[in-house]
Amino acid sequence: MADANHAVDFDPGTDSYVIGVDYGTLSGRAVVVRVRDGKELGSGVFDYPHAVVTDALPAGVAGVADGTAARLPGDWGLQVPNDYRDVLRHAVPAAIADAGIDPAAVVGIGTDFTACTMVPVKADGTPLNEVPGFADRPHAYVKLWRHHAAQPQADRINALAAERGESWLPRYGGLISSEWEFAKGLQLLEEDPETYAAMDRWVEAADWIVWQLCGNYVRNACTAGYKGIYQDGRYPSEEFLAALNPDFEDFVSTKLEHTIGRLGDAAGRLTAEAAAWTGLPEGIAVAVGNVDAHVTAPAAKAVEPGQLVAIMGTSTCHVLNGAELQEVPGMCGAVDGGIVDGLWGYEAGQSGVGDIFGWFIKNGLPPAYHQAAAAAGQGVHEYLTELASAQAIGEHGLLALDWHSGNRSVLVDHELSGIVVGQTLATKPEDTYRALLEATAFGTRTIVDAFRDSGVPVTEFIAAGGLLKNRLLMQIYADVTGLQLSTIGSTQGPALGSAIHAAVAAGAYPEIRAAAEAMGAAPGEVYTPIPENVAAYEALFQEYRALHDYFGRGGNDVMHRLKAIQRSAHHTRTAALEGVSA
Repeated sequence: MADANHAVDFDPGTDSYVIGVDYGTLSGRAVVVRVRDGKELGSGVFDYPHAVVTDALPAGVAGVADGTAARLPGDWGLQVPNDYRDVLRHAVPAAIADAGIDPAAVVGIGTDFTACTMVPVKADGTPLNEVPGFADRPHAYVKLWRHHAAQPQADRINALAAERGESWLPRYGGLISSEWEFAKGLQLLEEDPETYAAMDRWVEAADWIVWQLCGNYVRNACTAGYKGIYQDGRYPSEEFLAALNPDFEDFVSTKLEHTIGRLGDAAGRLTAEAAAWTGLPEGIAVAVGNVDAHVTAPAAKAVEPGQLVAIMGTSTCHVLNGAELQEVPGMCGAVDGGIVDGLWGYEAGQSGVGDIFGWFIKNGLPPAYHQAAAAAGQGVHEYLTELASAQAIGEHGLLALDWHSGNRSVLVDHELSGIVVGQTLATKPEDTYRALLEATAFGTRTIVDAFRDSGVPVTEFIAAGGLLKNRLLMQIYADVTGLQLSTIGSTQGPALGSAIHAAVAAGAYPEIRAAAEAMGAAPGEVYTPIPENVAAYEALFQEYRALHDYFGRGGNDVMHRLKAIQRSAHHTRTAALEGVSA
């Protein structure tokens, strides 16, 4: 329920509004939502100017001169935190203008973020890359969720936790991801100890943006539980951290630990500075931060056990409530109240989905296909989907593994990589494209099976996110999982979910379930499994599972060996280039 210290008066006889802001991988989206019924009245989008930094620090950022930034190693994914502020400056005013409402009628703002996305900051919240002397240091920037370069640190955390029998490890399916707070923090310490020492706080971006809005730093219960190894009221012990690295012993007490806020509570009130950025009234409620996936469950009215919500975009995150705690191998976490109070919230995910399709379009498609799509008045994805839709299941003769960005669930291994089996000289782009669509569905089926096999029922499949418009993809998911699939009746599910949390923080509703019932989106399209398709995909899925286990469970470690060779070659070339420049 709302924090009484920060509640805003709500008059049900007068229309009031809330703002939901969804921070994605490449852009931020703001939506204006009516409190009494959840109607979305206007939206605004702002693309991050620096997008995802993967090759070298961006020239033009203060302190980084043209041509001076060293090339980043592989598997890095950074962002520039001021891009997040610019979402508030541009997307929020645009949404208000689009809605045509009086900003004075807005009673609260809520935000959600990709996770685990970490910002190293000073005590006042200033990001380290904005501190003089640190702009040219990669470790001073935001480490985006898809920064996977901390896999060696994650491997050590997992090995030590298993050896010591740490009680928290089973809550995460037996493995901690390289994407999470501790692995990334340990990498920072070991690769740039000066930057680590200068950092006062290691902050989830979900909490940093709330800090920017209200001036208060409050850790949200969602990321603390799923990404910060916070279980049963405590983090991993200092003894455990010291065994990883003596200088890591006080990581929790000095860099991480902070007041934790419940989801739906108010973290504070909008400051004068943030009011000027957004055009919103100073003093309105600012909701405790949240994760894009978890915040979408209330938007889809999926707050009861068994309702699996898949937020499908560049990656996919699967969230599910359960009445009881179960240990599910390879999950991202089980957290008490991680989605709504009173239930165990489970999370799983796939590190690459839309990213894989985009990669193929960018790197694997001949110019003739781009030209044909343009001639047909279609986007390239739509054109390829139309070609692929004409095929019978299995006609392309291909099978792919959806690991182009590593595997989040159920193997939790970002040293794994993508593969396509069965290509011949007759293979066409639409064949590979469909095989990649199917591979992501097989990855989701693997997750659904893991939940069920561990005693966590999955009775419904609800899809949200940017991939819903691909009807072929949605039908494939229904056929592969054997579940009726419904889409959320909103194109802005996470932003709507954040707005629902803002309404609770503002005092308009007593808790999330009540707000979800009133403000959540009605179902969109429904896809029913086609029996003959289910049977055909079952045969292919068994082949996928064999390939999955062979490359992912130790049958052949070639993917790990290739990663090691790649890193060695990169270090050799970097050293040679540095020698030449010297």
